[in-house]
Order: sequence, then C-alpha cells, then structure tokens
Amino acid sequence: MRPLAGFDYSRSGNPTRAGLEACLRSLEGGEACAAFSSGLAACSAVLQSLRPGDGVAASHDLYGGTFRLLDKVFAPWGLEVAFAQNAGLDAYERAIGALRRPRLLWIETPTNPLLDVLDIVALSDLARKRGMLSVVDNTFATSYLQRPLELGADLVVHSTTKYASGHSDVVSGAVIARSGGLLEGIRFLQNATGAIPGPLDCYLVQRGLKTLAVRMDRHCANAQALAESLVGAKGIRRVVYPGLDSHPGHALAARQMRGFGGMVSVELEGGAEAARRFFIPGANLRLRGKSGRRGIVVLSSRHYDSRQRAAGNQTGARDRRRDRAAQCGDRKRGRSDRRCAASPRPGRLISQADRSGRAREEQIGGTCQTKAEH
Repeated sequence: MRPLAGFDYSRSGNPTRAGLEACLRSLEGGEACAAFSSGLAACSAVLQSLRPGDGVAASHDLYGGTFRLLDKVFAPWGLEVAFAQNAGLDAYERAIGALRRPRLLWIETPTNPLLDVLDIVALSDLARKRGMLSVVDNTFATSYLQRPLELGADLVVHSTTKYASGHSDVVSGAVIARSGGLLEGIRFLQNATGAIPGPLDCYLVQRGLKTLAVRMDRHCANAQALAESLVGAKGIRRVVYPGLDSHPGHALAARQMRGFGGMVSVELEGGAEAARRFFIPGANLRLRGKSGRRGIVVLSSRHYDSRQRAAGNQTGARDRRRDRAAQCGDRKRGRSDRRCAASPRPGRLISQADRSGRAREEQIGGTCQTKAEH
C-alpha cells in the first residue's frame, strides 16, 4: 500500500496535523505553522532553537510554566535570561541591555495573570533594531482577538489547549511564523524530539476552532459584565480587566485587539489571607479550572483525593454513606430515601461550610460568571 503523497511516517507529518497547521497559519496570517503536543512543548521548541550563551529578554509577568521553563530548564542549559521589571518599553530596553548576546524577546499580552497589556508594535520594533526575534504568546487573546504577526512579531506561540480548542478535552500547542524560513529549525525539532499531537488531538482542536469566534465574543461580553459588576463591590480592592477605562492599558488594548478577552483578575481587601478565605471558606477545596473551557467549577477535594477517605475523617464518612446511597436499587428505594442522600451529579457541586462548620453541598450552574459570583 503506497503512502499518501508527502506522508510516510506520522511523527514527521500526517494529513490531519497538516490540516490543523494550515488552519492555524491562516488564522494568524503567517506563512508556516508547527503543531505540538502541548503549549509548553511549543515554547520549548522555540527556546531549543537557540544556542547556549544566547540571551532571552522576557515579560515581567509570565505564565508560570513558561517562567519555570526559562528559569529551571533553559537557564541551567546555558541560555541567559533577563526579565523586564514592568510593562514599560524602557524596562525591556534595560532587560535587553543586560544580555551579552541578545537573541530573543519573549512577551505575553495580555499577561498571565496580571493582565498587563504590552505594545506589540513598539516591542517588535525594539527587538528588530537589536537584531532579535520577537515572540508573542497569544494564548489569552487568541488569533480572533489579536494578530501579533500583523503588528510586527516574528513568531506566535499558542497553548491550543485553552481557547483554541475550547472544550477541555485535548492538550496541544503551536508555533506560527511570519515567514517559512523562521520555522525551519523549529520544524526540525518538532520531528527530532517527537513532541507532536496525535491525529485525534489535531481533529479536536480543529473542531474547537470552528466556534472560536462565537465563543470569544461571548467570553468578552461575560468578562466585561463581570468586571463592571465587581468594581466597587464589598471586599474587592481592585478589578483588573483591559476592558475597563481604569486599566492603564485600555487604550492600547483597544488599538491592537478586537475585544478585551475573557480573563478577569481581582485583588481582594485583606490580601493573601482574604484570597484563601474566598476559595476555602472552611472546607478543604481545590480550585479546578482552565482558561477557555465552557465552565469552571470548584470541587471538594474528596471527589478525587482518596487519601482523605482512607483517613476516615468526617468528610470521608459522609462520602461512604453517599456512595452506598448511590448503589441502592429500586427495590430498596423506600428505605434508602429515609437514610441515604441521593448521589449528586459529578462536576456540578461546590462545597461550602455553614455556620456550624459542617460542609454543605450546593448545585451550581457551572459557568464562569456563576462561579465568579460564588
């Protein structure tokens, strides 16, 4: 059986991945695209294309995984890394000036999680004058709201796990280049290191991209309404959202973005302790969420931490009673209704503590806005 023209080994290329790369390239207005198994795999390939001794100037506010990659992986490997101290152009000039061999300028805009807005045109011009490539992580904005290549950037990276796929059922990433030549080394690493998405992953991202525009419009509208409702609310010290006139980057965001995005940050009165009380109101909770998914839900840790059950604490005891109730058949329904609580629908619960300190369960709507109200 003869292979399809141009494809002989799926790691090197396959029709589904080629289709996704063509779609992402078109959305960003680039000439070439390489898809990866995660956003960090895409970031890693860009950084691996450099050489020990090369310098990277990076945003003052970065996604934690990118910071870890720079600080804990590539700095020991031999890259020289300098972080700008704020969002101003002069801060990036100082960071570049601290490098002995500047090669790459890495920015996010809006940044994660402080939502600072950076001037892509000005920073790309600065990088070009210093003989550097400019890279923009466009995950938060997406290609629907912002097109960095048209604003002067050389490379765009995405965690397509987030808004691009939009359904929380795939992990993947991508690098898109202004010109094909800029991606040659990255494409070599894509094949050589093997951090590629499978055909099903590529299909799932393409499926999500079909609704990207309508989803992002709704994300932006919901975020704007939520941010405006939180301004001046009791217990809120500051609301950070580029769509608010009070945001220092509001005018810049209006120039370089179609909309202001779906992420909102808030600073609570009382600092870190207030934040802990907000997310953990007397019960052992963990926040579960991902930017770009359809709903964000806070779940009690007992839904996925079996160690608590083994400890035999009160939470585990209530779980065991609930599990037994879920197994009650129709034949025993009369008795079980008197002594057993019906098993809740998974993924639709938020645990809180009442005044007596005992946990109670509430079903919630599950949307980002509903979650924020809790």
